[in-house]
Amino acid sequence: METVTEPRSRRRMSGSERREQLISIGRTLFAEKGFDGTSIEEIAATAQVSKPVVYEHFGGKEGVYAVVVDREMQKLLTMITEALAASHSLIKLERAALALLQYIEESSEGFRILVRDSHAASGTGTFASLISEIASQVEDVLADEFASRGYDPKLAPMYAQMLVGMVALTGQWWLDVRKPGREEVAAHLVNLAWNGLTGLNPNPAITAATRDQPISVPDPAAVPAKPRTSEKELRELEKAREKELKEAEKARVREFKEAEKARVRELKERERLLKEAEKERERVLKEAEKAREREEKIRQREARLAERAARLEQADHPE
Repeated sequence: METVTEPRSRRRMSGSERREQLISIGRTLFAEKGFDGTSIEEIAATAQVSKPVVYEHFGGKEGVYAVVVDREMQKLLTMITEALAASHSLIKLERAALALLQYIEESSEGFRILVRDSHAASGTGTFASLISEIASQVEDVLADEFASRGYDPKLAPMYAQMLVGMVALTGQWWLDVRKPGREEVAAHLVNLAWNGLTGLNPNPAITAATRDQPISVPDPAAVPAKPRTSEKELRELEKAREKELKEAEKARVREFKEAEKARVRELKERERLLKEAEKERERVLKEAEKAREREEKIRQREARLAERAARLEQADHPE
């Protein structure tokens, strides 16, 4: 007689564990299908629970979605805020670009949820509202920078929208292509934002100060603590950046001088070739002139010989 083995009963999850499970499942489904394409039945079935369990924890699909969106926004905002705590403006921009790209790379599902048209139930608005919130932080940074450089601080909000919009749209494009790597993408983003089209560096790279400072990813289920940067570290980062800027400037000067020397050499070589071509042309013309002169002399000699022959013939046969 065959023995029937009773299946082991699954360990019952605690309330917090079940809540985190439902959030994780909802996050995956919302990223794949969007809010409207995901049903409360599908969330419950994937978690192997009944619909009332989902209602008990969140009140419905809208509640799950609101928590998922809020967590993703807080995670990204925290990473961007930490990046903007750097001392030098260029390093702020580099780290902010890297933070967004790192979030996209490590939290692709979350970013896909954010870039969709968020449902009204999220309570935090659409991706545009997230961009606006980030831009408001960048605006404060730019306003201080503008004031220190003698620019009009009132223009800071407009420039903040430009910078954040450029980075955000590039991030949406990179979400699918993933080439080149995030550091290279960030370097090119900063290259355009920092140098402008007229001063683009042909081989941009992230500075050592940014590369050596890893970006921390906050725990979505906890409130992250903002790390403090010591004055000594800020001074060291500032010195490192100034050194890199000076070296980059020296490199650009060397490249300019080398390019100028190459241009002068090219011009001299062209001038030499033109002179040689002119000499060759003069030589060919002289040779042609000499050939014509020889031909003329031969023709004249033939004419004289013909005349003498005619006279001799006339002498031999007088009339």
